[in-house]
Amino acid sequence: MREITTAVPPLAWSRTYPGRADHVGEARRFLAGVLDDRPVAYDAILCLSELAANAVTHSNSREPGGLFTIRASVRHRDHVRVEVKDQGGPWAQPACTDGQHGRGLFIVSQLASDWGISGDGRAGWTVWFEIACPLSARPVRRPLARIHFARRIRTSRRLSHNS
Repeated sequence: MREITTAVPPLAWSRTYPGRADHVGEARRFLAGVLDDRPVAYDAILCLSELAANAVTHSNSREPGGLFTIRASVRHRDHVRVEVKDQGGPWAQPACTDGQHGRGLFIVSQLASDWGISGDGRAGWTVWFEIACPLSARPVRRPLARIHFARRIRTSRRLSHNS
């Protein structure tokens, strides 16, 4: 008996948003729906959040009428690739000294198995990352809102006990 191997095309999704900070949350919800609460979803959503925030903060996407696009695909049934495409602009490090900014790409580099940047300031930048995502893993049903609410409760309890 001869074994036949067929290539499985990637599952892919795409959505475009206005280049405003209030749409970064919508992009997170979009990716959460795509990943269907797989264990890797939380790392992927954090990475997406960082890249989408960069697009609406540092690129021409932040200009009136600007847009950014999220593309997500599951490849070879074992990893997810997410791309954030903006409308370009200069690639410059922000001169921020408050210690609160400038860590987004570092976070992505620590959570993703691979990541990169392509494009240019004229046609637009695409920043992407890949994370291992076995589709055979059982989904973990933890709504994001419940997790954030639970963290706020734990934090407020710690603060009230320390007072």
